[in-house]
Amino acid sequence: MYNFLALLSGFIIAIVVTLNGQLTDVYTNYNATFIIHLVAVVFSFIFLKLGKKKLFPSEKLPFWFYLGGAVGIFNALFQNAAFGKISLTSILALALFGQTVVSIFVDNFGWFGMERRPFKKSSLVGFVFSIIGVVVMLDLSGGINPRAILAIFLAFASGITTVVSRSINGRLAEHSGSMSGSFINHLVGLPLTLVLALVMPGSDISLLFQQPSTDWWIYLGGLAGVLLIFVTNVTVMKVTALRLSLLSFVGQVLLSVLLDLLLDSSFSRVTLYGGLVVTAGVGINMLIDYRQSVRNKNIQT
Repeated sequence: MYNFLALLSGFIIAIVVTLNGQLTDVYTNYNATFIIHLVAVVFSFIFLKLGKKKLFPSEKLPFWFYLGGAVGIFNALFQNAAFGKISLTSILALALFGQTVVSIFVDNFGWFGMERRPFKKSSLVGFVFSIIGVVVMLDLSGGINPRAILAIFLAFASGITTVVSRSINGRLAEHSGSMSGSFINHLVGLPLTLVLALVMPGSDISLLFQQPSTDWWIYLGGLAGVLLIFVTNVTVMKVTALRLSLLSFVGQVLLSVLLDLLLDSSFSRVTLYGGLVVTAGVGINMLIDYRQSVRNKNIQT
């Protein structure tokens, strides 16, 4: 079940990206990010009240447990800063590479208080396939220059912040519940996104007060974001960080391609091919793990 939820998180990411992209076209990037967090806070608050759940954990927790929402904002900031300097497929590929590398360290050393899951030889298959997928998607035809090098670093760093934010949120959700964790995540990020909308170059805060778009669905990215954090909070403590990263990526690529086809948008064949390579690696890993678990059960019986 948890493997399916990891895959589902990738599906939700694809929906979030689609909705938020449409919202950004209307409000520009930083204003849209503020709206997304505001909508997410409102919906997660409603869900908690309907479920008669507490908004915050009753016990005192380390301060860093509440920083997942702040770290998560850097994912968008880094990718936005890399945009235009290298291709979108390269950004996606490097972000996956960042997730893959840091996930191995989180699993192997139990960073952020996560369960230690030492790297197994069987996991090497998925790792190799993910690297091949990254290479397939990587497009540096624009040449290597200082701007491109910075963009490569930032795209890679965006993958790192994804795993760090997800791990911190998972630890918080252990004590507060998955929906409360989603609420706190967006609540922490809300004032930071407002500051960005106020101070970042090229951002026009007055756009927030324009007449709302008649395309009401573009405002639902925040709701999808609530569900995304909820699902990852449920999954992150049950699945290795590496498998969660790879399955989430697979789900994102596959549904993104489907949405592009349904919306008559162009899609990157290179991204699809890279995603299929990663999918093959994840599938082989899961098959190996399944056969090992069956073999262990037979030995025990």
